[in-house]
Amino acid sequence: MRRRDFLTLVGGVAAGWPFAVRAQQPTLPVIGYLSSTSSGPYAPFVAAFQQGLKETGFVAGQNVAIEYRWAEGQFDRLPALAADLVRRQVAIIAVGGGGVTALAAKEATSTIPIVFAFGSDPVKLGLVASLNRPGGNITGVSTIAVEIGQKRLQLLRDLLPKAVAIGFLMNPRSPNSAFDLADMQVAARGLGLQLIIVNARDEREIDTAFSDLVQQGAAALVVQPEPFLFSRRNQLVAQATRYAIPAIYFEREFPTAGGLMSYGPDFREVNRQAGIYTGRILKGAKPADLPVVQSTKFELVINLRAAKALGLELPATLLTLANEVIE
Repeated sequence: MRRRDFLTLVGGVAAGWPFAVRAQQPTLPVIGYLSSTSSGPYAPFVAAFQQGLKETGFVAGQNVAIEYRWAEGQFDRLPALAADLVRRQVAIIAVGGGGVTALAAKEATSTIPIVFAFGSDPVKLGLVASLNRPGGNITGVSTIAVEIGQKRLQLLRDLLPKAVAIGFLMNPRSPNSAFDLADMQVAARGLGLQLIIVNARDEREIDTAFSDLVQQGAAALVVQPEPFLFSRRNQLVAQATRYAIPAIYFEREFPTAGGLMSYGPDFREVNRQAGIYTGRILKGAKPADLPVVQSTKFELVINLRAAKALGLELPATLLTLANEVIE
């Protein structure tokens, strides 16, 4: 072979190298992130989820990709969004925004691993066989604690010792409604309180619910831990202020937005732990072998400005219990 022909041959092969190398490079594993809520309100929890991923060695855009699907509070969109992720053949589906999201993911696939992060009981919802042995393609992080409802009522009782009737605002479309209502009824009976139940499926019913609470003589309000109600936190806080109803919520974003107080799990920590589980599964762990994590970190947040607007004098004991006081 002549030298010129040899160099031409080598040059032609070298020119093809970049294409061959690119073709052989492995594609990034894709996480499908499914939520019943919107990206804006859920941003702190997504950040916590990504932090958990990072702790297991995965960084979005570097060695893993994340595709987000948001139902924007429209639960009926979840089945189609979950099916879309299955068609995309994602490596794993991470779900947020309540048990309704996890149920939609479960209906969509029995093979792709699913990791949930919510405050529901996954056994009661039929997602896992047991907490210690999930048994299928689903596991995650939950904040099961029946006494939370009683704790919220007790905090309102400490604030308003003469209260007779307390309202409970719930979304009847939530798969957790029956469980949450039963827990609240048991807690109310234990404290000798009358429980006034009001429902809110949409924004209009939220407004109606507050006028109903006033008419029925509710001294205060407990808001159900639920994705739709979380997404409407500004409206809830505004209505509670308008009608001068002391309310306790389930997430710190409410008092941060001007609400009176919240008591509940640290959902950032819940989502961080879900990110860790997602990373472990990407490394080869099986959901069936990963027990459901029961988050035990709870926090009380109080907004002093909201208390002043309501004309409330907060007991020193209540302030002492607070993890954070917003002034």
